[in-house]
Amino acid sequence: MNSFFYVLNGRKIKRTFLVLAAAVFAIGIIYVESDNITVFSEGAPAAIYSVPTEKKVIALTFDISWGEKRAEPILKVLKDKNVQKATFFLSSPWGKSHPDIVNDIKNSGFEIGSHGHKHVNYSTLSDEEIRKQLITANSILTDLTGKEPNLLRLPNGDFDKRVLKIADSLNYKVIQWDTDSQDWKNIGAQNIVNRVVSKAHPGDIVLLHASDSVKQTHEALPVIIDELRKQGYEFVTVSDLLSQADTKGKEIHDQAAMQQAIDDAAGM
Repeated sequence: MNSFFYVLNGRKIKRTFLVLAAAVFAIGIIYVESDNITVFSEGAPAAIYSVPTEKKVIALTFDISWGEKRAEPILKVLKDKNVQKATFFLSSPWGKSHPDIVNDIKNSGFEIGSHGHKHVNYSTLSDEEIRKQLITANSILTDLTGKEPNLLRLPNGDFDKRVLKIADSLNYKVIQWDTDSQDWKNIGAQNIVNRVVSKAHPGDIVLLHASDSVKQTHEALPVIIDELRKQGYEFVTVSDLLSQADTKGKEIHDQAAMQQAIDDAAGM
């Protein structure tokens, strides 16, 4: 009876050890990824969250997928504050419906990237549909701006390895963010300011929005700009960040791949 008890406990100990080993392995993966592996890894394509650099440069990025009330006030703030460089990710149906605002963004000298066509989670689509969505958006935005976009921010920031691979085959660099302003939650102008200013770092990519769903971004933006300038930051485009000589970024795999790595380590 005692030997049976010890066998059972031995199995529990072994399983506990394997789970702990898997957790350590997962932490190791996260640590390595947070230590800025090269953007263009030798393996699978990766999303870019930030660019390691000692220069105090930062990219303000704005997603637009619907509405016409918020974009112009935000553009006005950027102009009034003499911010000459920023990156806008445009949903192609929105761009097609608002060519005047697209022209305003373009004529202001701001960078334009793709925010896809349908605003859905692309990881839920088939390979064929993912490719169709990206190609459709590319065609529309190229016609609108006269320049083919090579930066892509996926709707809702959602992707998996398939999406990254297809985007890469279409010569897109997938751009995420390190600092989420959470302006999309309408948490209050001062809270938006605090989140951005407290989290900002050299080579950072900041997520903001210019859709009608955000009601406080145009109020928070002037303060964000002033505070970051006080800290010595220069505003650049995402492409400017990527052109840094030591351009690197975080290689982020989809959650399924991470779970598989943990399961493999645990021998499950």
